[in-house]
Amino acid sequence: MKFTSILSWSALFLAFALSASAATLPPRQMENLGRGVVAMKQPDGKIFVSWRLLGTEPEAISFNLYRAVAGGAPVKLNASPITSSTNYTDTPADAAQELHYTVRPILEGKEGAPSQPFLGHIAANAPARQYIEVPLSLPAGTSPNDASVGDLDGDGEYDIVLKSEQRPRDTASTGLTGETLLQGYKVDGTLLWTINLGKNIREGAHDTQFMVYDLDGDGIAEVACRTADGTIDGLGKVIGDAKADWRDTMQGSRTFGRIVTGPEYFTIFSGRTGAALATAGYIPERGNLGGWGGIGGNGGNDNAGNRANRFLACIAYLDGVHPSVVMCRGYYGRSVLAAWDWRGGKLTSRWVFDSEAPGTGKDGKPNHDYSGMGSHGISVADVDGDGRDEIVYHSMVVDDDGRGLFTTGLRHGDALHVGDLDPTRPGLEVFGIHENENETAKLGTPGTACYDARTGEVIWSDGPGVDVGRGLSADIDPRHPGEEMWSGPAGLRTAKGEKIGPAPRSQNFAIWWDGDLLREILDKNVVSKWDWEKGALDSIFTAADCTSNNGSKSTPALSADLFGDWREEIILRTTDNKALRIFTTTIPTTHRLPTLMHDPQYRLSIAWQNVAYNQPPHPGFFLGNGMTAPPRPNITLIPRPTAK
Repeated sequence: MKFTSILSWSALFLAFALSASAATLPPRQMENLGRGVVAMKQPDGKIFVSWRLLGTEPEAISFNLYRAVAGGAPVKLNASPITSSTNYTDTPADAAQELHYTVRPILEGKEGAPSQPFLGHIAANAPARQYIEVPLSLPAGTSPNDASVGDLDGDGEYDIVLKSEQRPRDTASTGLTGETLLQGYKVDGTLLWTINLGKNIREGAHDTQFMVYDLDGDGIAEVACRTADGTIDGLGKVIGDAKADWRDTMQGSRTFGRIVTGPEYFTIFSGRTGAALATAGYIPERGNLGGWGGIGGNGGNDNAGNRANRFLACIAYLDGVHPSVVMCRGYYGRSVLAAWDWRGGKLTSRWVFDSEAPGTGKDGKPNHDYSGMGSHGISVADVDGDGRDEIVYHSMVVDDDGRGLFTTGLRHGDALHVGDLDPTRPGLEVFGIHENENETAKLGTPGTACYDARTGEVIWSDGPGVDVGRGLSADIDPRHPGEEMWSGPAGLRTAKGEKIGPAPRSQNFAIWWDGDLLREILDKNVVSKWDWEKGALDSIFTAADCTSNNGSKSTPALSADLFGDWREEIILRTTDNKALRIFTTTIPTTHRLPTLMHDPQYRLSIAWQNVAYNQPPHPGFFLGNGMTAPPRPNITLIPRPTAK
């Protein structure tokens, strides 16, 4: 495809210098994905076929597409190699037949092996629809919630890890909850395993953060999360004391339904079987319940576990090559981040950052100044261009070595966006919204702010002392370079903070769905396009009979580039909670991009998407109108394991 540059020469020079620095490191280990072919039957009888371009494949690669009818010989559909896209609209003579589609790559005039079977088939007399249905095996009274993905069996395609709940409650609320399940599913609904986290892990968005990633480079994703006495792994083995009940079951108690005593663990599970592979004590322990308050949120504190039992998690390449898990606790005041490595069958602690520990950050500020800067979310990015990841903890950043990089003082908030939001500036930017309530309103913290991810310099801000609840960043207007940002009273802004008119009423989620490079808006089960001339949202797709999660946050179970071309899929639960549906676009595009899952920042965004208040993913490069060609990722694909 043709890209138009909007970068200044100085920005280009710095971007080149940063990429050159990162390129001196060995490549990152990444998933060895297959072609991800998917075929969708449309109401007019046409078949939309889409497939992946891998991040390691050369620009010169092209493709041939083949169709086989009812097991017959495959017939090539394209007259000349497909070079400008990775999708094709087929018009078969009889769409009621059983159809199978395969893709072959072409390099230097030679055709490669056909793609492996995945979703590139249409059953005989199949209905026209643009989703894959994943039937669920859940106990009565259990509802599917957040999901993540990983290759759980080494076949090169994504499987689903689903969190399901019975009676979740916000951490701020008392009351007993049910028992959270984690389940591994193939996309055809095959149940691989079930992990029951047990009664000593409270249900809720702030309590159960689960990471799905290939941590040890064996080609099989692991699952990592906080566990407790009574957690049952995928093979039926109990962790800790099976009989222990650490819940406060006394009605009327200030901690009724909460778990404020008893051991907490951190466990690595096998993605293949759900078996617990290693368990250690959770870092940090809850300690003094009253030791987690501070200037975040309303500036209050408690001794009832509301602030102590706030958890976050992410995956980061802290050495630039291998992924580590980072498990976190606290963000209203004290914030602790604990990095772990799972390699060679051993679980080891890498480092611990504690905002209340003695010491100073690399910006010269005492660690205490990093307290109260976290949010109901987290992000991971290489903010300084050295090839190693930093943890963006909303209003402060922790460097890859576990020391504070800088703290902005912007305090706690509910929404966070990290990416190359303004491609006319070098490096990455961070856009977030911030709470100002009760005692903290007098601090005059901006309700909305955008800062430089490398230095912490505030680029623009708005609404001092205003409490802002939601905010979104996405390129929705082609008239302005970079992404637009909107939240609360700030209205719609350019990446530089200039007001440009009314903002979309939705501020929950974003998705690349149609055929252009602008991003669409996802809210509940509806995809909408922003009409920048009329200042209005136009609905372009509705996922019928499906619903979103997490109350007013209205988020999908997951949205990510799961298969097909570079655009994103949506996973939603059906309204009867009996299945998940994976929706994919059937709109042709002439833009050809490598799968976003081979961009390291985007892939890590999918890993943390289930954490607390789910946020949409962003790649490490600007993807939008007027973009330059995306950088080639410095990655190496992990060999697939031998089939068992």
